[in-house]
Amino acid sequence: MKYIAPKTVLCIHDLSGAGRCSMAAAAPVLAAMGHQPILLPTALFSTHTGGLGQPAAQMCGGYGPAALQHYRELGLQIDCIYSGYLAGTGDQELVRRAFEFWPEALKIVDPVLGDGGRFYTGMEDKLPGVRELCRGADMILPNLTEACLLLGLPQPQQELDQAGAGALAEELAGLCGQTVVTGLPQGRHLACAGGGKERFVVQRLRIDRSYPGTGDLFASVLVGALLRGNAVSAAADAAAGFVAEAIENTDPAANPALGVWFEPLLGRLAGRGV
Repeated sequence: MKYIAPKTVLCIHDLSGAGRCSMAAAAPVLAAMGHQPILLPTALFSTHTGGLGQPAAQMCGGYGPAALQHYRELGLQIDCIYSGYLAGTGDQELVRRAFEFWPEALKIVDPVLGDGGRFYTGMEDKLPGVRELCRGADMILPNLTEACLLLGLPQPQQELDQAGAGALAEELAGLCGQTVVTGLPQGRHLACAGGGKERFVVQRLRIDRSYPGTGDLFASVLVGALLRGNAVSAAADAAAGFVAEAIENTDPAANPALGVWFEPLLGRLAGRGV
């Protein structure tokens, strides 16, 4: 059997001990897909902040820059830099420094700012810095709310058709050359749309259940598929399909704040061609 070296992914995210989101989703997904995640937490939380009470929190402060310097001194090859929730301007600078240390890496930014038409608490003043990170990235993965915030547009008052979804993704391409916008409502479906080098819209039947962390799950599968050499549209299709499977696999009676039961499905990612 021919040996294929895993791609190394520097994951700059927060880590929640309970609740399937951020780094707790990225690490197992990327590992199952044959890659090596290098975990660089920006903050530690006992739980995520979506419905599990007030979490215990610890900002990682000077750990991140010291860790980056150590990895650089080791001469580690970083194939991809994948960032998510950044709690402060120091975390944004951490991502910028990683971009400078490994300029040849694929740079993917999930610009975590808000959802449901509004900012997450405390993220309003982070918008300019996140926008600048997006300009330095190769690809960004905003949801619909974040796409409008990045562009300075009002939140849409009606559902987007395929043309509208494509136009929004294409407008974002002026900020970053390749974009994938998620969470686009289209009647009985949810869609993601790509703009820039590859234009597409991927639809999935809407499941009438909502869970935190599904955006992180989508982004992580998409990153893993891209690093396997898939086109952006194929990677987005695989990611949307896996999220839908994970929702279907989750007991409707379970506490939704704990996220979707994706762990039993990880073997499917390992065995897929995406």
